[in-house]
Amino acid sequence: MSTTFTIDSSTSRATPVSAPMKRVTVPAVRKRKGAEPLVMLTAYTVRNAQLFDPHCDLLLVGDSLGQVIYGLPSTVPVTLEMMAAHGAAVVRGSYHAMVVIDMPFGSYEASPEKAFESAAWLLKQTGAAAVKLEGGAAMAPTVKFLVDRGIPVMGHVGLTPQAVNMLGGYGARGRTQEEAAKIIDDGQAIDRAGAFAMVVEGVVEPIAIELTRTVECVTIGIGASAHCDGQVLVAEDMLGLFERTPRFVKRYGDMASFVSGCAEAYADEVRSRAFPGPAQTYQPK
Repeated sequence: MSTTFTIDSSTSRATPVSAPMKRVTVPAVRKRKGAEPLVMLTAYTVRNAQLFDPHCDLLLVGDSLGQVIYGLPSTVPVTLEMMAAHGAAVVRGSYHAMVVIDMPFGSYEASPEKAFESAAWLLKQTGAAAVKLEGGAAMAPTVKFLVDRGIPVMGHVGLTPQAVNMLGGYGARGRTQEEAAKIIDDGQAIDRAGAFAMVVEGVVEPIAIELTRTVECVTIGIGASAHCDGQVLVAEDMLGLFERTPRFVKRYGDMASFVSGCAEAYADEVRSRAFPGPAQTYQPK
């Protein structure tokens, strides 16, 4: 038994609760290669973690929080401190899913030693089980350095958002033979370095299929292929909280309209003095 925290919906307060901590482990993820697809969603808050946890094998505290939570133009400005705060919240809000946390731009590229310092700090601050970093063959020595020192690593190849300034945008990758070959080489290098999984993002489908076939680690697609060993989406995209929907996203709800409608109804009732009513006020006994 391990003490974690949950949100008491009647008070909206975090309350310590004893619960069995039987989280998905790295070996369990590895065993899903070629088996039932893995389910992963991004999560940045305690409440979303609670809601997603029963349905997901992995929760990704993505540096996409820079855009989704903070309104930044890209993931580049995200800091270790941002990742740590949200990562700790997601760990507190979950029991079952493995929590993976992104290493933000600038926190790992300089050297394997710098990457270890950043990764160790993140895991200590959050309680997450693994880190994710972007990059292919150039980052393979860093992946091996971390894995050899006991830090599980999820790779990320194809469209790598932290390199948006080099890539010139968020378009699909692998449309030329040269680019396709590089993505395959990058994925295989990360696999050989010891990554237990890798995100394959924004690539033409044959690349995702070939990578999944040729690497030992599990592949998790986003804008890739249903033939990957799992799938991930940014939860806010999946829920329909933004007007723009990337091609690779399926909207499973229209939360933006729902939330806006609730806010409109609240505003109307406040202005008409219909809220608060007798049910929401305290009267003398």
